Amino acid sequence: MSISSEDMRIVVATHKPYRMPDDPVYLPVQVGKSLHPELDLGFATDDDGENISRRNGEFSELSALYWLWKNVDASYKGLVHYRRHFKSPRTQGKDRFGKIATGEDFRTAFTHADIIVPKQRNYYIETIYDHYAHTFPGEQLDELRDVLVKMEPAYVPAFDELMHGKKAHMFNMFVMSEERFDEYCSWLFPLLFELTERIDPQKYGDAFQARYPGRVSERMLDVWINTNGYSFVELPVISPEPVNWFRKITGFLAAKFGIKKYDKSF
Repeated sequence: MSISSEDMRIVVATHKPYRMPDDPVYLPVQVGKSLHPELDLGFATDDDGENISRRNGEFSELSALYWLWKNVDASYKGLVHYRRHFKSPRTQGKDRFGKIATGEDFRTAFTHADIIVPKQRNYYIETIYDHYAHTFPGEQLDELRDVLVKMEPAYVPAFDELMHGKKAHMFNMFVMSEERFDEYCSWLFPLLFELTERIDPQKYGDAFQARYPGRVSERMLDVWINTNGYSFVELPVISPEPVNWFRKITGFLAAKFGIKKYDKSF
């Protein structure tokens, strides 16, 4: 498949200075710029053109997704995070940045499907719904289901199936053809906007908890893909910095057994 670097734009959402992949398909974007006009990272910003930059405190990396949707023209579009990337199946070595997927890796993947997603995450000991309800307010997913019933009822069966399952494609990471990308964003954002009308993110009185719209959206990608029967290709996920698995596991178990819900990212 002949896809040039100019035909592909994968946003790397970041809110602070950080090393970025050097492949030309990546476009670093500073999120929440309208909330922090004094901060200049030297990247593109999510407050340019049509945007929801002022809502970055609620939508997290989705403010970059929205900006990409509304303002960038490319045949393939995607979203990753400064601390979470797709991993190349070809590279070796100790430098984690050298293991991040390149334009060549994506072009190869697109010969099999027009959607690339991260490798499925398996929660093993609890369902997707139970895991969320143990770590965050379950009312958010309950209300999201009601929004689907009202606005997109055809997607309710896939939502219910996902909630009762233990596996999902997480992290708001994907690369898609422009057609699929526009379709997904056109479906996702009205649902999230309606959800925030029903549950005000500020009601929680905490910046971490107010980011719930971005958090619940991670559970929506599979709902959309599975309902439409779209094919996809999985790539592994890599972090440029070591993951503290002890903190992640102990935090997970504390939430699982009702000791403490999440109050920060791991």
